[in-house]
Amino acid sequence: MQHVADEQMVRNAFGDDYDELAEPPHITGSKDHPLWLAIVKALREVYDPEIPVNIYELGLIYSMVITDAPDGTSDIDVKMTLTSPGCPVAQEMPGMVQGAIFPLTGVGQVDVEIVWEPTWDPSFMAETAKLQLNMFT
Repeated sequence: MQHVADEQMVRNAFGDDYDELAEPPHITGSKDHPLWLAIVKALREVYDPEIPVNIYELGLIYSMVITDAPDGTSDIDVKMTLTSPGCPVAQEMPGMVQGAIFPLTGVGQVDVEIVWEPTWDPSFMAETAKLQLNMFT
């Protein structure tokens, strides 16, 4: 069975605050999975401590693969990066992401890996993040 999120499902998950401009252009993964929208909503509550933009719109999440497990839950594999290898919260960020995703109903294991390729740059940000940071391109 293929799951498809229509506009009403998106509005139910995000409310009337949903905006296509808040979607980062480079994220990949299981976007058609029923948990995708709930995970995105949770990640929008995690902020880079040095930048006043959430990590999802900042484009730090590169991929989220959601795999249904035999026990009825879904395991989440997140590949993400940081704005800089010298980020002072590099050690804490995976735990912050896990902490946002674990409480969601239906989630099993959550693995978060920091990756450095491709190197993050401002083109990975959603348009809303660019506007918040006055980075017009």
